[in-house]
Amino acid sequence: MRVMGVDPGLTRCGVGVIERTGATRGSIGTPTPTHVATGVLRSHPRQDLEFRLAALFSQLTEWVETYQPDVVVVERVFAQHNVSTVMGTAQVAGLAMVAAASHGIPVSQHTPSEVKAAVTGYGDAPKEQIQTMVTKILGLTQLPKPADAADALALAICHLWRQGSAVATDTAGQTPAQQRWAAAQRAARQTGYRAGRGRLGKKPAR
Repeated sequence: MRVMGVDPGLTRCGVGVIERTGATRGSIGTPTPTHVATGVLRSHPRQDLEFRLAALFSQLTEWVETYQPDVVVVERVFAQHNVSTVMGTAQVAGLAMVAAASHGIPVSQHTPSEVKAAVTGYGDAPKEQIQTMVTKILGLTQLPKPADAADALALAICHLWRQGSAVATDTAGQTPAQQRWAAAQRAARQTGYRAGRGRLGKKPAR
């Protein structure tokens, strides 16, 4: 099972991909995640909104096509005091959902508190603690930076631990064409179509 987390943002959008291994940890059999890729997608703040959104959608689509996740997990957006900021975040969250849905990939959402509690055990954990725990869980040699990248990986870890493979294999809401596309991609990956060798033939910049 491969999970792609998206921490939406108009200027910086964190993305992270992890994969479930066969190993489990603890008495309840928590899946052990392995790191596949991490990155930050960007748009230029001086561009008009429509061009910024178009640039981010293109980058999100590239990640989906390159890494072929079984499920895309997006942070659930809540209203904040800065309305313009939350609007941009919500718009990018929608782009991530469309990029996934257009490729027949199911989408799940988790709140920031859910993610923090799952990764650190504390729903109000600071970003530094999230970075530290993500580094430890995935066995990374250095902290994922910026914080947007760590948040995206934390989203993916949260989903893997809380939802497992049930969401990824739930195709009830997909059209027949989407189901065939998803099945074809899973079959391709099982025969050696691995990360970094996607249809675009390149890896996104780290």
